[in-house]
Amino acid sequence: MGSPDYEMDLIRRETGKTPAMRGLDYMNSDFDGVTKRAKDWWNRGGLVTICWHTGIYGGAFRESQNDVPDFHRLLNEETEEHRKMIANWDRAAQALAELQDAGVVVLWRPFHEFDGGWFWWGKGTPEDFVQLWRLMYKRYTEHFQLNNLIWVLGYSGEVRDGWYVGDDFCDVIGSDTYDGTEHRAGWNKLLRIGAKNKPFAFHECGRLPAIRGFVDKNCLWSWFLIWHTNWADANRGTILRDFYNDEHVITLEDIQDLFR
Repeated sequence: MGSPDYEMDLIRRETGKTPAMRGLDYMNSDFDGVTKRAKDWWNRGGLVTICWHTGIYGGAFRESQNDVPDFHRLLNEETEEHRKMIANWDRAAQALAELQDAGVVVLWRPFHEFDGGWFWWGKGTPEDFVQLWRLMYKRYTEHFQLNNLIWVLGYSGEVRDGWYVGDDFCDVIGSDTYDGTEHRAGWNKLLRIGAKNKPFAFHECGRLPAIRGFVDKNCLWSWFLIWHTNWADANRGTILRDFYNDEHVITLEDIQDLFR
């Protein structure tokens, strides 16, 4: 859309406010671009969350959906498939390490919407996914010694049973929907997972309902993330103005005020 700041500029024009959190994506191997934007946002006092549309061995959105995994081989460290998958992961780990060196904390949301079945990482069994998640977790925290990551386990809107990776392997759990509601249904399903002391994130959404609905339905998510371009455009006008100027919503200006 002419600028990586398209959505941020739109929100500032419509509301006079700036989001506290910026969502980024390593898609298309844009490690350098994401690193730059993450550092800039962090240095302004903001928070950063990163997801990653990637195929098994690389690629971007198309590969993330079209790749067909053989989990028996991918999870076997003796196979070439396993080594190639890990080599792809390591590219992201190196970018995250650069952010760690710069003091940037990342709300890291890999393998998002895993229980939906449309991305390759969700095309196996729940047990396959749990092994996959824990493999990345251990690779990043033990081999790369990354300690700047807050691990966000991002369910689809279905929040299906059996996919929880365990309390020791995630910090935040979340769900998403594009149905224009406050997603209280997803909130209720997250409650049933039995995760201990995990904040809830509305980690993707489209057109937002009125802010009051989140209050009335008692589902004030830790954050919401409007998806890019057309979805951001769909919230122009009173929706965005009411949201970003409501007392329940924390903006970048609010965070900056805390440290002045």
